[in-house]
Amino acid sequence: MRQLLQLLFCLALMPAARAAMPDSGDIAPNLVGKTLSGERVEMAAYKGKVVVVSFWATWCPYCLKELPVLENIQKLAGADKLQVIAVNTEERQVFRRAESMLKMLTLKLAYDPDKTIAASYGVRGIPHMLIIGRDGKIIRVYRGYDESSLDAIAADLNDAIDAE
Repeated sequence: MRQLLQLLFCLALMPAARAAMPDSGDIAPNLVGKTLSGERVEMAAYKGKVVVVSFWATWCPYCLKELPVLENIQKLAGADKLQVIAVNTEERQVFRRAESMLKMLTLKLAYDPDKTIAASYGVRGIPHMLIIGRDGKIIRVYRGYDESSLDAIAADLNDAIDAE
């Protein structure tokens, strides 16, 4: 029950997005986020790889549990096949502290403080994850998920990685 309440709290605090919600089969928007140095993180840089884009926030307990799991998935699959991009949706100072605490992770950390990128990805709540195929098309979107979705997420990732 406590996890459900935390998830509902996370969802309630995320502002509603006004953009259309991309879905399976759509081409993922190119811009995914920015680094602290201002570098744009773009899908085009990962062409030919499966990409997991996870929108998260430090106030979302499930999101914080998920980041090391995504890190391990990327390591197991291999960086030549899978890239995880974790996009923080908070202000720069919060992202800076979070990035410092997560510096041991090899997944790509980016942020989107004004939530315009999140809106282009149809984010209306946290956590929000997209699995994007090697061709840049969205395979699956997971919105407001939890541990009960892990088998489906793993199956989608395995299918995407195995696809030629």
